[in-house]
Amino acid sequence: MKSIWEKDITKPTFEQLRGNVKTDVLIIGGGMCGILCAYMLKHAGVDCILVEADKICSGVTANTTAKITFQHGLIYNKIADKYGLEVAKKYLCSQKDAMEKLKELAGENFETCNSFVYSLQNRALIEKEVDVLNKIGVKAQFCLDTELPFNIAGAVKTENQGKIHPLKLAYSVAKDLKIYEDTRVTELKPGIAVTEKGAITAKKTIVATHFPFINKHGWYFIKMYQHRSYVVALKNAQHFKDMYVDEADDGLSFRNYNNYLLLGGGGHRTGQSGGNWEELMKFANKYYPESEEAGRWATQDCMTLDGIPYIGQYGKNTSDLYVATGFNKWGMASSMVSAMILTDMVLGKENQYADIYAPSRSILHPQLAINILESAKGLITPTVPRCPHLGCALKYNKQEHSWDCPCHGSRFDSMGKLLNNPANNDKKI
Repeated sequence: MKSIWEKDITKPTFEQLRGNVKTDVLIIGGGMCGILCAYMLKHAGVDCILVEADKICSGVTANTTAKITFQHGLIYNKIADKYGLEVAKKYLCSQKDAMEKLKELAGENFETCNSFVYSLQNRALIEKEVDVLNKIGVKAQFCLDTELPFNIAGAVKTENQGKIHPLKLAYSVAKDLKIYEDTRVTELKPGIAVTEKGAITAKKTIVATHFPFINKHGWYFIKMYQHRSYVVALKNAQHFKDMYVDEADDGLSFRNYNNYLLLGGGGHRTGQSGGNWEELMKFANKYYPESEEAGRWATQDCMTLDGIPYIGQYGKNTSDLYVATGFNKWGMASSMVSAMILTDMVLGKENQYADIYAPSRSILHPQLAINILESAKGLITPTVPRCPHLGCALKYNKQEHSWDCPCHGSRFDSMGKLLNNPANNDKKI
């Protein structure tokens, strides 16, 4: 189940770490976020090493739909309600800055288009988002006329957004970086990362492992949950000039790449049931009966309590340990935001966006109670096997033939090989 991004592309390869090395900054995690952090630090003159437990971009980055936009669902009215218009504007500016940097890096790979967030039933929510966006400086439009093959209650349209081939960008950036693949960090001590065949001494460390794997700092295991979503690539289906996302968590998304329609959706909390590929193919058969499936894959996203990523100091008492996580399905631009903020923090510079992304911000949000309840249910469920992360009962995912943790989102294949963290090792099934 490889994504179309992995077809017909030459991957750079990197050796495994063998022996002990030293560096100023260690970056753990070789997805888009880790690679951009390493790139920005290198260009700032900082000596850094990136380590990846598998192959770079073999996880979420290879399975994204790669929409480059500051329009993250209906995020702006939510931020304005919780924190005020000024914070919403600062979030917007950070994402716009990140988009410009990605556009410059991507070059011809960046395809400019419009972005639409639509609702099937709630016109008022769409109107509110349009109003907030216009107040903070975006020329957003309310639309009913779209390329979608069904009726909607309304959509928010923004111009000059983009889409890319994610691996073309990541691989072009990574080829000149100091990277070790097949190098899993098994233990992190102050100033030292232990791997299977060597140790890395570093003055500072960035954890960019999608879901943070260190439990004793930051409380990420209750501040986030993971959400699974699915994609099918269709031939002979409708060609979308622009990109579309449903405001609902379980809604559909649409974008084209070359001759493929990338239809996304079927989502659910990891470890629970959802529509998966069956829902997508049911939709395709109804609206595009002449289409052919050219590929299918799935991805997983870390969801924060308030919809804003956690970027900054890992915990209150970890001055030389940083984190970037919780991108809420919008990992492309948020990866660059992470690189911008963390590069400044490493250099001892003040970053104008750091405060709104600070992991130490308040956790008093309704989602916290849901996360705690789900974790408690997983812990008290008496069945086996159990997740090696924090001991929750695993549930079998019939669609993907995997064992999934409903507490924190770790996943294992049918033989117990680790597929998704925060677990940091395989599990006997």
